[in-house]
Amino acid sequence: MIGNAIKLIRQYHNLNQTQLALKLSISTSYLSELESGKKEPTLDILQRYSNVFNVPLSSLVVFSETLEGSHSINKARSFISKKMLKILEWIADQNENNQGERTAKI
Repeated sequence: MIGNAIKLIRQYHNLNQTQLALKLSISTSYLSELESGKKEPTLDILQRYSNVFNVPLSSLVVFSETLEGSHSINKARSFISKKMLKILEWIADQNENNQGERTAKI
């Protein structure tokens, strides 16, 4: 589970939840929900982890898969693919909204 992986990374770096939440620019309660598995991290949050801990994003996902006892790259790819699709859908929605605003101004 990704929540367990990100918790272990935080603990390895001797950070408490408040310290890491500040570095990630998220609330401590949201971080707690991520670590407990109550919420799934977005790709943006995972990228922030990647930046804070200076590790490739893919390593976070693979580490998470390893903790689950599965070394399947296909599962990691599936996870990342789903997140990327959500981002692309969001970008498409934003483009449609921006085009609608431009048309309304003309």
